[in-house]
Amino acid sequence: MRRALAVLPVAAFILLAGYFGYALRPDHDPNELPSALIDREMPAFALPGLTADAVKGQVALVNIFASWCAPCRVEHPLLMRLAKDEKVTLYGIAYKDKDADNARFLAELGNPFTAIGLDRDGRTGIDFGVYGVPETYLIDRAGHIRQRWVGPLSPGRVTRELLPALRKLQAQ
Repeated sequence: MRRALAVLPVAAFILLAGYFGYALRPDHDPNELPSALIDREMPAFALPGLTADAVKGQVALVNIFASWCAPCRVEHPLLMRLAKDEKVTLYGIAYKDKDADNARFLAELGNPFTAIGLDRDGRTGIDFGVYGVPETYLIDRAGHIRQRWVGPLSPGRVTRELLPALRKLQAQ
């Protein structure tokens, strides 16, 4: 029994070292969170201001944001640039937000969205599998989710990941 107790800390150390070795490998992005919805149809939704049917039929981005979200403010100028300079069709879903707060947010920072759905109770966000705002989804013409970005988009991610994936779907 004493021998087993003596081995227990060594075994625990080996398990932890193995876990950290796996989690910190060079090709692993700890910010990447898996989604069961990739390559599946986006959830059906009918929100004030936006429905799933309005998104279908085109390659588009759906950005789930909130006026109370600090990272959403950081990301917003990049969304404005995507909509204006890159001519990206961008839809917004205001997650657990008040109408007046959302209106003030967009009046202050600009509105890059073709249309905005108001997800007041957060149900649509839950259906999308949102971990937290902001999250951005790339939707193909058939209404399938092709890619997902958790957290605020950065210029590097847009250049390396988002725009190539978007252009590839647009060319199909």
